[in-house]
Order: sequence, then C-alpha cells, then structure tokens
Amino acid sequence: MRRKLTREQQEELRVLQEMTDEDIDYSDIPPVTDWSKAVVGRFYRPVKETVTIRLDADVLDWLKQGGKGYQTRVNTILRAVMEQKRKKAA
Repeated sequence: MRRKLTREQQEELRVLQEMTDEDIDYSDIPPVTDWSKAVVGRFYRPVKETVTIRLDADVLDWLKQGGKGYQTRVNTILRAVMEQKRKKAA
C-alpha cells in the first residue's frame, strides 16, 4: 500500500525535478572505473502474465515435491527449453 507524500516530500520532488544535470553535485560519489564485477541483468524482472495451464497430475506432483515455488520452477524449465531452441535456430 502506497502512502501519500507529505507536502515537504512533494516540494522536494518538485525542486529536484527542476534541477538540471549540471546542478547536481556528484563530488561525494566516486566514479566507477572497474566494471569487471558487474552483473548484467541483476535487477531485470520480466513482466509476468497470469495464465491457466493444464498439467498431468504426476508432473504437477513432481514439481510440487520441491516445495514452495513450483510455478517458478515451471517457468525456469520452460525458459531453459526456449533458450535451447533459440540457440539451435541461430
């Protein structure tokens, strides 16, 4: 649940929005020169869509044996197959 912004917060956002890039003081932030440990896609979250699928009961049981998160496992399995097919097609 989102809370409403206070008047002070709204004013601060207005002031920040009106600032140009040149007005921002970056002096306390060291420049990043070494990107060797950067992780590509670390914060990327694909858009999820709710669907209904019919699975064989034994397949669903097998997926649920791993505990909570069986829908994520279904997605992971399908994504692996999708990427494998893409590699073969390329």
